[in-house]
Amino acid sequence: MAEFAAVVLAGGRARRLGGVDKLMLPIGGRTLLDRTLDAVAAADPLVVVGPPRTTARPVRWTAEDPPGGGPLAGLQAGLAQLPVEARVVAVLAGDHPHLTPATITRLLDALRAAPEAAGAVLTDSAQRLQWLVGTWRADALREAMPADVRDRPLRAVLAPLTPLPVPAIASEASDVDTPDDLRSAHPTNE
Repeated sequence: MAEFAAVVLAGGRARRLGGVDKLMLPIGGRTLLDRTLDAVAAADPLVVVGPPRTTARPVRWTAEDPPGGGPLAGLQAGLAQLPVEARVVAVLAGDHPHLTPATITRLLDALRAAPEAAGAVLTDSAQRLQWLVGTWRADALREAMPADVRDRPLRAVLAPLTPLPVPAIASEASDVDTPDDLRSAHPTNE
């Protein structure tokens, strides 16, 4: 097993992008999903929660229950796919085009340096925690999961764990939710 596992949330309806499968949109010759998977290529296992798609690397697919139940339901489904001995898990949304292995290394290093911390989460330029770009102690996540995750906000469950803030470098914290985000995500706009 690798030093860490990863759960990538790849569901959602992309309403603000007209309902297209945004994770399959190309950015710099790679899909949004593949770019996110590249950032956690060292993870084992690498679990993706969402409808199966073609990816450049092998992953373990699973789905949230109930379908469309939101990010917390997705996280719960992803955690269920991890072996009990998994100690640290990267939790990412699949629509972050500028994450790199160096981003994940900084998050892992922050968590390693603070053994009492439950997690480390990237912050954007306004110091807002980006709940879907973090590394967490798997046991802390499992213990925080409520019995009913349907339509519960992820932040409401994770915030009490008081993760360490890790400042983003450049556009690491950016995601793709709108056509403007998509235009900004292309490498010529970096």
